[in-house]
Amino acid sequence: MNIEQLYSEAQQLSSPKLRDEIVHHLYKRSSQLCQEGVTYSKSKSDTKTEKLDAIFTSPLFGFPIMIVMLGLVFYLTIAGANIPSSMLAEFFGWLENYITAFFTFIHAPEWLHGVLVLGLYRGTTWVISVMLPPMAIFFPTFALLENYGYLPRVAFNMDRIFKKVGAHGKQSLTMAMGFGCNAAAVISTRIIESPRERMLAILTNNFVPCNGRWGTLIVLASLFMAANFTGGLKSLVTTGVIVGLVLFGIIVTFFVSWVLSKTALKGVPTHYTLELPPYRRPKFFDTVIRSSLTKSWTVLVRAVKVAAPAAILTWVIANIYIGDTSILMYMVQFLDPFGQLLGLDGYIMLAFILGMPANEIVFPILLMGYLSTGALTEVDNLVDLKNIFLEQGWTWVTALNMMLFSLLHYPCGTTLINIYKETKSKKWTFLAFLIPTVIAILVPFIIAQTARLLGWI
Repeated sequence: MNIEQLYSEAQQLSSPKLRDEIVHHLYKRSSQLCQEGVTYSKSKSDTKTEKLDAIFTSPLFGFPIMIVMLGLVFYLTIAGANIPSSMLAEFFGWLENYITAFFTFIHAPEWLHGVLVLGLYRGTTWVISVMLPPMAIFFPTFALLENYGYLPRVAFNMDRIFKKVGAHGKQSLTMAMGFGCNAAAVISTRIIESPRERMLAILTNNFVPCNGRWGTLIVLASLFMAANFTGGLKSLVTTGVIVGLVLFGIIVTFFVSWVLSKTALKGVPTHYTLELPPYRRPKFFDTVIRSSLTKSWTVLVRAVKVAAPAAILTWVIANIYIGDTSILMYMVQFLDPFGQLLGLDGYIMLAFILGMPANEIVFPILLMGYLSTGALTEVDNLVDLKNIFLEQGWTWVTALNMMLFSLLHYPCGTTLINIYKETKSKKWTFLAFLIPTVIAILVPFIIAQTARLLGWI
């Protein structure tokens, strides 16, 4: 079949199928021309690329190398972010004392100090101190891998699995974007030409933990899963737990993609033609500066914009009383029976609900509820933090289920808004909320009930 025949049959063929047929024909014809006597000489760069590709895209070594690379990025992020995060938290705490002194000096009403300082200021500074250091490490590290030419190899390796579940290989690239921000990843799905496969990528991107959830996952993994280790080994064990959670999220992505491709989004996956660029030495300085300033700043500004109103709302409902009980406590008591079924509690469920605008404020809201301070609370060190959780009856099952719920639950408000803008559909936006919510409820429920049957809790 030649090109003219393909175009003459364009009316009978769907657009993706026509494109795949053309690409297949061109590739086949190019191969024939090469066999008919076309010769070319390989440069040292070509030879080096082929040797590296034999390893990085190998069916035997490709996936283990991917997991090691992922673990290395997370280890650098976890180990490197602790000190700057603490320094930022201490700086903002020091600055808060002067802000409070100013409010006292001008005789400002107590409620105004509560809303602006204990609510708005603490909420936004918590987001900055928790998010900024990991982003400043994660984004440049990931960008260096992309600049080197490794990420296209990841997409090549993942394409095999995505085709088996009815999705598109480019979805691996949108998943990688989701590690930084799910809202940005939804927009990045535009690189997928097929509407069906693009919808699959949009509906499942939330199962990749965004930067706003790293704080929750890292702290809980460090406090409960790596509690018996110290120093570098503690960071290593924490990294292993985080990598395990990420891999579980990817498995859920494959499973949901497969189910949707057999039900609501039936169809045959299109071919993925990917040109693997040559490996090149990364432009270290340009890449680090661009990723640190541009990407980190963009995500941070978005998080602060949505976190600020949520912080004010949290302070308000914690300080308005009906009788002797605050509105916040009424909400906690209402949600507690459901939370207990999942191995959690009412405080945790409320923290996730109030944290919907930005996942970064889930933790401070949770602490505020536990300590009943009526203000977003910061804790001096991790030992104090773990003691607070233990006093509330936490076990390792509680920590595990909260990490899983954080990993799997509904997208944040900004991501849902982007999903609606990209799909122009209330139905698909609702499904993007419903699917992860159902899974986030089922998985902790099964674990909690199993743990109770085995006497672990």
